[in-house]
Amino acid sequence: MKIKHLISASWLLTVDQDDRVLKNHAIAIQDGTIIDILPIAAAKQKYQAEQYTHLEQQALLPGLINAHTHAAMSLLKGLADDLPLMEWLEEHIWPAEGQWADADFVYDGTKLAIAEMLRSGTTCFNDMYFFPEAAAKAVEESGIRATLGMILVDFPTAYAQSPDEYFQKGRALNDYCADHPTISTLLAPHAPYTVSDEPLKEAGRLAGELTAPIHMHVHETAFEIMQATENGGERPLSRLNKLGLLDKHFLAVHMTQLQDDEIVLLAEKNTHVIHCPESNMKLASGFCPVAKLLEAGVNVALGTDGNASNNDLDMLGEMRTAALIGKGFSGDATAIPAKQALRMATINGAKALGLDHVTGSLETGKSADLIAMDLSGLESQPLYDPVSHLVYCTSRNQVTHSWVNGRLLMENRQLTTLDSEALVTTAKTWQAKIATFGTHTTPTENGND
Repeated sequence: MKIKHLISASWLLTVDQDDRVLKNHAIAIQDGTIIDILPIAAAKQKYQAEQYTHLEQQALLPGLINAHTHAAMSLLKGLADDLPLMEWLEEHIWPAEGQWADADFVYDGTKLAIAEMLRSGTTCFNDMYFFPEAAAKAVEESGIRATLGMILVDFPTAYAQSPDEYFQKGRALNDYCADHPTISTLLAPHAPYTVSDEPLKEAGRLAGELTAPIHMHVHETAFEIMQATENGGERPLSRLNKLGLLDKHFLAVHMTQLQDDEIVLLAEKNTHVIHCPESNMKLASGFCPVAKLLEAGVNVALGTDGNASNNDLDMLGEMRTAALIGKGFSGDATAIPAKQALRMATINGAKALGLDHVTGSLETGKSADLIAMDLSGLESQPLYDPVSHLVYCTSRNQVTHSWVNGRLLMENRQLTTLDSEALVTTAKTWQAKIATFGTHTTPTENGND
């Protein structure tokens, strides 16, 4: 049988229902879809491939899914470090965004972020930021898979002046992406403290109409909880539940401040939690009780958050951090084992985004979204368990190849659809402009965290 591409490697980490690790197997790809997974010898007999790629001493695995990003904020990386969240936002990030965040900023920043993500093994990301139309252009040019948020806040910004305008632009974005093979959309109200009840109710109605998930920062800091209870006497998660938003289509990001009864509520509502451990640590926001959430049956996925608060988009590093924090915070060395951490970075993210029928694992019928990791180096020897190695002792520099929908986007660490040198030049141009502006100005109500 003639096919487009056959890829084989020493190990296949399937992340299927049984977390199978297959040795010396091949993946047959046709029209961007995985049509077969079988031993290398059998694959060579069964298929005649236009292109055959064998990766000796490498592991093939599903492309990583970054379930929470503000991609364009790559241009603000390192601008204001070592500060608490609200000071970081109000005195530095929001003023900079108020000055610079326009369509050009988002397009250039998103392309820079995509390049970093592809070189780090991410093949799908979920974004929340202004001017998502510009982000869509960057996604299309790169070939990566993305879910783009229809942003919503109460107040005027450079992007929209009112909730009605945010919704209008969100609908237009959804229409544009409706039939796109690698771009989907969701509702992205920023946070309980930036979106009031009526716009949130409308977001819920629109999400139901479009069958789209809702992606929102929730319970990120103790200050957020204190402010909410002082003003209205109600914790944000309870408020969102009363508004009818908590269900299997809701992605609650951060969730560092959770009570046991709230964990039970999340499990009952089948609400997803997006864990951003490195950003939460860097901003001293707190610790998400991941082990308790998983034990309760809550689907937990991983995100990096924005580059301005992490300061990288390295999902391999996020996996390792999540596994280690999960053990340290719970006091249980068996919490968040390597296989669980890998699932959090792949299939769990796909489930949260409603894309688990498309991506997140290596299985027949799914899109050929996969990456290759080089495990031949000194730092990876000896190798007893490739999944354990992936989580605990590999780095993003060992990602050699990336495919999305069967399309090769990185080969031997060289991007095939993006110009790395041009991206560096563009980033330096933005740096020169932003640095002259400074960040100690009067805060404006604009931005994300």
